[in-house]
Amino acid sequence: MTPLLAAFFDFLAGSGETLYDVSIWTSVVLLLVIGFLGTFLPVLPGTTLIIGGSYLFYFAMGSESSGLAWQGLVFIGVLYLLSILLDWVSGALGAKWFGSSKWGIIGAIIGGIVGIFFGIPGLIIGPIAGVFLFEIFFAKKKVKQASNSTVGTVVGGLAGILGRVILALGMIGWFVVDVFFVN
Repeated sequence: MTPLLAAFFDFLAGSGETLYDVSIWTSVVLLLVIGFLGTFLPVLPGTTLIIGGSYLFYFAMGSESSGLAWQGLVFIGVLYLLSILLDWVSGALGAKWFGSSKWGIIGAIIGGIVGIFFGIPGLIIGPIAGVFLFEIFFAKKKVKQASNSTVGTVVGGLAGILGRVILALGMIGWFVVDVFFVN
């Protein structure tokens, strides 16, 4: 066996715990970063990845040696639940704020479901088209009124994205402070 290969095997055999820690840290950092990106990219489950990374770190490193208190996990979980609630209501509240009927809100939901099958453009255009079409055909509104409801959906969706970004930053910030500064 070559000396380089022997040294590599010695490294793996002698420091398995270090390799384990590095792999956990790498996974957690990737989950946190990709999770943050997912708060404004519709394809990735943003805050779900962040909470997953937090729980992975807590349980894989051990509750004592992780530096993350259970209270921190609970707080991160509360922020996660708030982000889910915000996802559910932001577009509908925006549409309602701008005068949408129940048909517009139903259209946004159905448009979002249909949009899933058309990738990122479908996820963006689906709810908007759903509100507009349902307001025109089912609520019997004029184009101007249906357009206002559509604008409300966009504004609500953008406000929801901003809120999710703030909540994700809170989750990541709490994780970092709890792991590195509090414990």
